[in-house]
Amino acid sequence: MSETQAAPAKAATIEEKQYLLRFNADTQSHLHVMDPQVCLTSCPDKICTIFCPAEVYKWEDIRMHVGYEGCHECGSCRIGCPHQNIKWVYPKGGHGIVFRLG
Repeated sequence: MSETQAAPAKAATIEEKQYLLRFNADTQSHLHVMDPQVCLTSCPDKICTIFCPAEVYKWEDIRMHVGYEGCHECGSCRIGCPHQNIKWVYPKGGHGIVFRLG
């Protein structure tokens, strides 16, 4: 590499990597907690708040908040919920995550 060419910057943290993503969010969620009572009574660890790389799931007092607008569409929640309590479908055409800059 010559002196005038700089090496491309690498994103080091998840926050920096997420900055490279853009979202075209729909007005309706493609993620649904099917029975909120399961989260409240049967899931003390709220594991979805841990394994979702986009931190879409947040436990707030007595309910699960789903911030679907920043979903990476990886499907982790579809397979990771130990109670199979999350319904995940692809967003409607033209909506969802938009990858850019590699």
